[in-house]
Amino acid sequence: MEILKKQPTSKAPADWFTGDVWWDVVYAGQEPSRARLNLVRFAPCARTDRHSHALGQTLHIVSGVALIGGRDGTVIEARPDDTVHTPPGEEHWHGAAPDAFMEHLALWEGRGDGSPETEWLEKVTDEQYNGPRTSAP
Repeated sequence: MEILKKQPTSKAPADWFTGDVWWDVVYAGQEPSRARLNLVRFAPCARTDRHSHALGQTLHIVSGVALIGGRDGTVIEARPDDTVHTPPGEEHWHGAAPDAFMEHLALWEGRGDGSPETEWLEKVTDEQYNGPRTSAP
């Protein structure tokens, strides 16, 4: 058993995000582990670019209201203690609602074969971000 040293908070790259986003790497497994866990903080209206994960991704909302959008234009609202899973290869984006900060835990895995864990795609437009919303079940 060991206590892992906390890594410094990092600003998320503008190449993959719109708005101000910061993350703390909670866990970045070393081989043979491929697990990744980040605490991600989004300023109001901030969001990821559209992307997919080779082995899927699970988001657990810690605070605020998360918006999670799919390729089909669906945007769901998720709230603290909601957990949302996107399966392998599903293109999606996530970010904060316009009126408050949002934090989530993001959990995903790499394949271990050197291929990318995440495929980053295009920016999410304001029109897509502001699309009709539904609440998480």
